[in-house]
Amino acid sequence: MKIRSDSFHDGQPIPAEFAFGKPDGAGRIALSANRSPHLAWDEVPAGTRSFVLLCIDPDVPTVPETVNRDDVVIPAEQPRGEFVHWVMADIPADCRELAAGACSDGVTPRGKRQPEGPVGSRQGLNDYTGWFAGDADMGGDYFGYDGPCPPFNDQRVHRYFFRLYALDVPSLGLSGRFGRAEVERAMQGHVLAEAAIHGTYTTNARLAG
Repeated sequence: MKIRSDSFHDGQPIPAEFAFGKPDGAGRIALSANRSPHLAWDEVPAGTRSFVLLCIDPDVPTVPETVNRDDVVIPAEQPRGEFVHWVMADIPADCRELAAGACSDGVTPRGKRQPEGPVGSRQGLNDYTGWFAGDADMGGDYFGYDGPCPPFNDQRVHRYFFRLYALDVPSLGLSGRFGRAEVERAMQGHVLAEAAIHGTYTTNARLAG
């Protein structure tokens, strides 16, 4: 199975229109267009009955109190964690493409209630849910896609991996609120094939040039 994007090339920068945040020209961050990128896939294995899509940043700083501070630089060598930007399950087996902006178009404070997606698909929670927890203006349940917004003071360019899984079941049977962990547990033993593509992104003006 292969996956591609017309929005960015594998291993290359992701345009700001597909990000949650962008450089504001003054060394900090402004909200961006937050459009979901175009994705298409083919060479799907026989017996595929649904797909799962995840987008994960593995380059997240592990010292939260240093994020987006003018008086601190986050070194590239700092140990890193993961941040989930998109969880979508039960994508129909006949789906082969997601148009740019089809699942997200703009930042929704407190999170999108019912994100768009292929008919029958289900959008899970991304990690902005936890990041904004307790924020009076932004806190809420963030379902579906919300794009990159790495710290402006981070010396590492972040990578964003879009991973597609072909499954042998039509639905993972998830109910209520769910995220990456629930999806990964549910699809154990049902994965027929996997494909991935990744792009890079930074809001650090010194690295973006």
